[in-house]
Amino acid sequence: MENSFEYTYSAKQQKEIEEIKKKYLPKEEDKMETLRTLDKKAEKPGTFAALTVGIIGTMLLGIGMSCTMVWSDILLVPGIIVGLLGIAVLSVAYPLYKRITKSQRAKFAEQILALSEELSV
Repeated sequence: MENSFEYTYSAKQQKEIEEIKKKYLPKEEDKMETLRTLDKKAEKPGTFAALTVGIIGTMLLGIGMSCTMVWSDILLVPGIIVGLLGIAVLSVAYPLYKRITKSQRAKFAEQILALSEELSV
């Protein structure tokens, strides 16, 4: 028994070893991942702008509602005005998203179409 060999295989351990190994290997160009990245790049600025405008509009609407409901005796009219301003700002969020995303997609269209043609063959 002195010259015995013992081996334990663990699929979970092998998977972890491979994941760590991938971190240190040079990155290979993955065209599908590049395509996904470009698509996200085209949508991210529009999403950020729309979220920012939407949050500001929601805050204005909330302030207006608070003014009309809590301090209705003195801030009813200003609260209505601020609330309507919030609704107006909110109504701009989606068209802003569409406009920015459309311009970004036009910017990346050539690269995305070329990559998608390569991958679909």
